[in-house]
Amino acid sequence: MAPRKDASFMEVDSDSDISIPDDIEAPRRAKGKGKAKAGDKRKAEHKAKNKDQAYAWEATYTRSWETVREDAQGSLQSSVEEILARGRRRRLLTSGAPIRRTIIRHLVLIIDLSASMTDRDMRPTRFDLTLQYAREFIAEWFDQNPLGQIGIVGMRAGLGERIGEMSGNPQEVLRSIADRHALEPNGEPSLQNAVEMARSSMSPLPTHSSREIVILFGSLTTCDPGNIHDTLDSCIKNKIRISVVALAAEMKICREMCDKTGVIRKEGQFGVAMNEGHYRDLMFELIPPPAQKALSQLAGSAGAPSSANPAADLMMMGFPTRLPESSQPTLCVCHSELKSQGFLCPRCQAKVCDVPTDCDICGLMVVSSPHLARSYHHLFPVKPYDAVATIDDAENPSTTCQGCARPFPTTVATNVNVSEGISPVGRYRCPDCHHSFCSECDIFVHDVVHTCPGCAK
Repeated sequence: MAPRKDASFMEVDSDSDISIPDDIEAPRRAKGKGKAKAGDKRKAEHKAKNKDQAYAWEATYTRSWETVREDAQGSLQSSVEEILARGRRRRLLTSGAPIRRTIIRHLVLIIDLSASMTDRDMRPTRFDLTLQYAREFIAEWFDQNPLGQIGIVGMRAGLGERIGEMSGNPQEVLRSIADRHALEPNGEPSLQNAVEMARSSMSPLPTHSSREIVILFGSLTTCDPGNIHDTLDSCIKNKIRISVVALAAEMKICREMCDKTGVIRKEGQFGVAMNEGHYRDLMFELIPPPAQKALSQLAGSAGAPSSANPAADLMMMGFPTRLPESSQPTLCVCHSELKSQGFLCPRCQAKVCDVPTDCDICGLMVVSSPHLARSYHHLFPVKPYDAVATIDDAENPSTTCQGCARPFPTTVATNVNVSEGISPVGRYRCPDCHHSFCSECDIFVHDVVHTCPGCAK
């Protein structure tokens, strides 16, 4: 291609001293400076905004190093153990008075599957965190309530969707929420449709069991086809207890549902999660059986006081016979499948796969004796252990723990408060047998064993 030759073109070497006129270069330079100044201004505003408005998940780590202090030896272990012990013993400092509770529970877990669950104010998202906590909640709920049953209902696209049928087998319930893609959030939630579906599934249940609904709600709106107050009145008539854990903010209808269907107290039935840890605490507070309302004595027509508390009803249960793996395969009445293992109903000799359950042939409630025994620890809980302030306060102080036989610490913690339930010497004493236990055994006795090793109470 021939070189360009015209009047407006001038060949200039790279080393030439020819300069561009100021009237041509000045506008370019001013334009470039204007862009740089605007870019710097936007960067400064962005940094100031990020500094003022931190993410919700960053609040967990905000200046967390100030809560941990070194001890005399320069170790952080004592401070870490103190923080963990204070969190573990917080719920143990409750009243040990006996309360009438229901050990046979039927619960419907309603999960919000609307588009609002895709928000990232809780990491990784509200939806993923809710599924994770729901699995942990179901596993722990069945561990403490082996005679109960759980059903799963979802709210999305303005409808109520039945995700899992009412079942007493934790594996079946967990399988219903195992597929994440089948539960992808979409549309708007509908409180009325979901509560109405849960209420209709619990209408044929017997009167001796509790009927409960737990709602994990992340939206600020609800798309209902009718008057939700009519559904609320039906729940009150059917004696259904509703609890709500909100992820966004408090809604009047949610608070009203919890207040009007409460059993004995309002605390713990409704809560707004502030962060991931608080969200989990609110859910796990709903695991113990709800206390029944103690009706006050009402004056009779003649002026004599009469008790309004109903008498306890007796119910029939059956203890099945377990079939070994070497038995001949037979059809089960629950799934109509050939299986070797199973349980035989003591009344009609029908075969069921798992217990506890209701026999599909005769309707008898089939339970195992360990399940029945584990259900009673809510009625007769272990008394909270007393935190020992000093070694002199202990009667016949021992050097090792009564539960695990590990030696007690010889140093005394100075930054703990006995009123919070934390012992400076690491000793917790049973009020009945006066044996001393370490912090780990204290939590293990109240959460797992439910019986004091020292006095068997």
